[in-house]
Amino acid sequence: MAISLPQSADNFDADRFLDRELSWLAFNQRVLEMAEDPTLFLLERVNFASIFSSNLDEFFMVRVAGLKRRIATGLAVATPAGQSPQEQLTQISEEAHRLQVRLAKVFGEQLEPALAEQGIHLVRWNQLADEERATLGSYFKDQIFPVLTPLAVDPAHPFPYISGLSLNLAVVLRNDSNGKEHFARVKVPPLLPRFVRIPGNTGVQDVRFVPLEDIIGEYLGLLFPGMDVLQHHTFRVTRNEDLEVDEDEGENLLLALEKELLRRRFGPPVRLEVANDINPEVLELLIRELDISDEDVYHLPSPLDLTGLFEIGGIKRPELHFPPHQVITNRFLKPVEDDTISIFNAMRQRDILLHHPYESFATSVQAFVEEAAADPKVLAIKQTLYRTSGDSPIVDALIRAAEAGKQVLALVEIKARFDEQNNIGWARKLEQAGVHVVYGIV
Repeated sequence: MAISLPQSADNFDADRFLDRELSWLAFNQRVLEMAEDPTLFLLERVNFASIFSSNLDEFFMVRVAGLKRRIATGLAVATPAGQSPQEQLTQISEEAHRLQVRLAKVFGEQLEPALAEQGIHLVRWNQLADEERATLGSYFKDQIFPVLTPLAVDPAHPFPYISGLSLNLAVVLRNDSNGKEHFARVKVPPLLPRFVRIPGNTGVQDVRFVPLEDIIGEYLGLLFPGMDVLQHHTFRVTRNEDLEVDEDEGENLLLALEKELLRRRFGPPVRLEVANDINPEVLELLIRELDISDEDVYHLPSPLDLTGLFEIGGIKRPELHFPPHQVITNRFLKPVEDDTISIFNAMRQRDILLHHPYESFATSVQAFVEEAAADPKVLAIKQTLYRTSGDSPIVDALIRAAEAGKQVLALVEIKARFDEQNNIGWARKLEQAGVHVVYGIV
């Protein structure tokens, strides 16, 4: 009798494997396809375009950045599919370029015209009427100008640090007195709306937006008195924001992570997005000063940074959104008439299966933890926390339980991607209230 044993992974042909990073890009392509789907509600398509952009930002900050770091340190190995690290990086770059160009095409050829048909217009400065320009001029002087910090490059001022995911204007200036040209950088303030709603368009069915960088670009002369503004171009940098914290080696994981979060802000650039019309000399300067390769440069139609489309996607036009879903309370947790329900009593009678987000979290899980915190018969609460909001009722309930003398333990994943700083904040809040906080599995 012959027995056939399963092959080990080492014996599989290389074409049996999917590349992890390219597979992730294929997933994000499916998000982009939702933005392309003409059968979906329009503002939901806009939201999907924004989600695609945000996903791709995180992919570069973590996946691409991590691969580049491993290549630089000599730790990268061939993929199961047999690709060298550099071949993998090249394929990622080719696919990411294709997808970003596809997004720009979807936005410019499908979403913008469809929005305009619904009375939602994204216009550029040269399309504005005189009264609109005057109104936006006042908005610039009152709201934008005070928070701008222009930084010029000269022998006394080196090339400025460009923060990750910030939208910037590269400005070429000429000194009136001596005719010398200078380069300056103006950061587009991230705390202001990415697309500014033009005042005066108060109708629900007719609104107009202009990119924030268009307004800043028109008034650059006010930022550089005595200089002629020759040209300006938009660009955006993505930096390595992957964390390198070894839980096995870190004596104090919390402190180690805080130091790593500080370092993450200054990670090396992994992607440079520039407007199609950028001056080649300005682009050469950016590539040189940012120390970035040509394959990491993405030439795109303006406006750059379409993550800001969330602002437009959030317009209150119910007919352009998915119909709202009424969140319900699980039938076994509904109070009878005016009596309050006891979660514990309901659980003694039967197992209860909850389906979120369709069934209410507040009247089930949250109510369960809050009731446990207040019940004198409950002696201990042990809770795993991965992500939570800044004003989480779950965290508040755990604090009340600890203050009531219960034994409360929270296993906190402070390495939850891009929520690390928030998690550190409320983990310390829990500790101050007497909760036993454990960071990570080790």
